[in-house]
Amino acid sequence: MSTQFVLGMGGTVDYEIRWDPQVLEALAAEHGVGPDDLDLDAPVDSVRDLVRSLLAFVRDGVGGERFVASSDIVEAVAARFDKAVTLGGTCVRAAIAMDVLGVPSTVHLVSIDDTVRRLLPATVDHVSSATEDTLDPHLIVQYPAGARVRLGTGPGAVDVVAPRPNRIIYANDPPHRELRIAEDLPDALRTADVFLLSSFNVIQDPVTLEDRLARCVDALGAMPDGALVMFEDAGFHVPAFSTRVRDVMAGVVDVYSLNEDEMQSYLGRRVDLVDPSDVAAAVGDLRALVPAPTLVVHTQHWALAVGERARSLGPALRGGIVMASTRYRLGDGFTADDYAATAATAPGEDAAKVAAEVERLLGPDATVVPALDLTAVRAPTTIGLGDTFIGGFLAALATGRGEEA
Repeated sequence: MSTQFVLGMGGTVDYEIRWDPQVLEALAAEHGVGPDDLDLDAPVDSVRDLVRSLLAFVRDGVGGERFVASSDIVEAVAARFDKAVTLGGTCVRAAIAMDVLGVPSTVHLVSIDDTVRRLLPATVDHVSSATEDTLDPHLIVQYPAGARVRLGTGPGAVDVVAPRPNRIIYANDPPHRELRIAEDLPDALRTADVFLLSSFNVIQDPVTLEDRLARCVDALGAMPDGALVMFEDAGFHVPAFSTRVRDVMAGVVDVYSLNEDEMQSYLGRRVDLVDPSDVAAAVGDLRALVPAPTLVVHTQHWALAVGERARSLGPALRGGIVMASTRYRLGDGFTADDYAATAATAPGEDAAKVAAEVERLLGPDATVVPALDLTAVRAPTTIGLGDTFIGGFLAALATGRGEEA
């Protein structure tokens, strides 16, 4: 019998804009945005605020998610760029990635419309809490390393230059803020072998958060003995809620997964991801904060598992890296043959050395897999890599392989 996957807790319709510094320069000029106005943390209540925020992310070379006051702001900015309309959200992107390798799944949705129906693969079933069709698009911006945006003119002009590639998400998504749980979720879980939890990060009301956490924890009781529960963390629109979700999830899941940004946020410090001693110390500190049975951390340099299941998760880590690397190379629409071609890529030499030393330092209950050498990729996709990693990770749990399609 094939492995049965249920992936939650919601998908999105994304506007993926094509990076265009001239449009950003025009928007900055129109709204009087200068270098001193850039702010990573300011509320996004207007188009001007979004431009201020976006350019601050570019300046620092970091990624994240931000709440906007209305979807009209998203629509107004997206209208200035060329864009692709795609499906997003951790569970949906993971399901789409799994579909590439012929692994079916059921996703839990909180919103749906004809765009979702059209773009969701035929192998992906769904349960939904939505009572009507709605569209609240997410604005997805990816920028390349070295991206340059000039603010101002003449001798006083200042260039904002990205030190590394990354992506930012802007959204006002009422169904995701509510994150209503479908009544038939427990029925879907009764035959599930694996349940992925995610998407609590958009909730903004503490009472709603507590209720949704409780409902999801209660639903776990419907799962058969021996089923695996995994949680994928995210950047929270209300940062204070992240620790509450973390503490609840760490107590009920088998595998707790997060990326380097979320790890550093919990630790309150930057981690040198290519310094084995710093990484090992960070993972040790993180395990104290996130006492889940198994912890997974995925980054651009390596992916690791530490804890009870870590020694068995090497193929899953490898599968996640290969799937995310395929998306990095090719964006949307890649095939099983593309995945296989990516799997033939050698790990980066430096990444392999770092991974081996981190594994040695962490000891026998850790597995560390190096990232692939993707330095030849000229136009990478940085959107959805974490979600796609999860899809590759889960697909490898079903197939038992992480190195070939």
